[in-house]
Amino acid sequence: MSATSFDGLFRTLGPGASAQAAGLARGYGGPPARSIAAKAGLDRLRCASLLKPLYAWAAAAHIDDAERWRRHAEPAVVVSSNADTLNLWLSVGPRVLLDTIARRTGVSWALPHTDLSRFGSVEVAADEVAAAYAALAQAALAGEPVAAVILGWMREVAAGQSFGAREALGAQDAPVKCGWYGAADETCLRTHAVAVLPGPGMRAAVVVALTAQPYLDEMEREIYQARVAEGLAVEAEHEKVGGALLRGLMAATLAELGDRDPS
Repeated sequence: MSATSFDGLFRTLGPGASAQAAGLARGYGGPPARSIAAKAGLDRLRCASLLKPLYAWAAAAHIDDAERWRRHAEPAVVVSSNADTLNLWLSVGPRVLLDTIARRTGVSWALPHTDLSRFGSVEVAADEVAAAYAALAQAALAGEPVAAVILGWMREVAAGQSFGAREALGAQDAPVKCGWYGAADETCLRTHAVAVLPGPGMRAAVVVALTAQPYLDEMEREIYQARVAEGLAVEAEHEKVGGALLRGLMAATLAELGDRDPS
């Protein structure tokens, strides 16, 4: 796998664009922890659906009915169901979920500054996302059953919702979750991805890319918002606007991290 440098990718960004990437590899018994991070533009970006597996992980500790938890958590992860994520987010409580994630991962995120029901408006940085998912992956490797189930669901995320992340990393069976959205108050499309590369032993590597690409044509934005309002898929628009950049960032991150031979 060849990868363009971060500098080369950032030079392609137009005015108003933002991009971040981060990678983290760590684990007991292996080489020292390694990390890489690069950023252009905004320091933090709205997370879209990127954190849904972490929300599901945190919610499990607060929902006594395991079948009810699974009924909402599985589609939240596998098909990125907003309705099921919202059920977990509101029934457990946004602050409780974020506090639980902070306790489990050491990463703290603030509540959205607008409508608290908008779980996708939490603002994150790529290195924070990498650290949080590394904690999830290591919990799974240590035998924590809920974490292992969630990583299994992330392996089931279909190609249509993964923006070629697995191909960019040369890891066809990798657990992946992506997030994509363009809010009515934004003139950009946000397309994000996280991939987990478990093992060997207790070691895990995580690769994250966040992008916000300008989306300035008013008619295109109107069509996009209409499709969102009707519950129609908009992944193809995100692929057109940000897919190549997202994959480039992930490939560059893995190459710089140097923790895994993807061949």
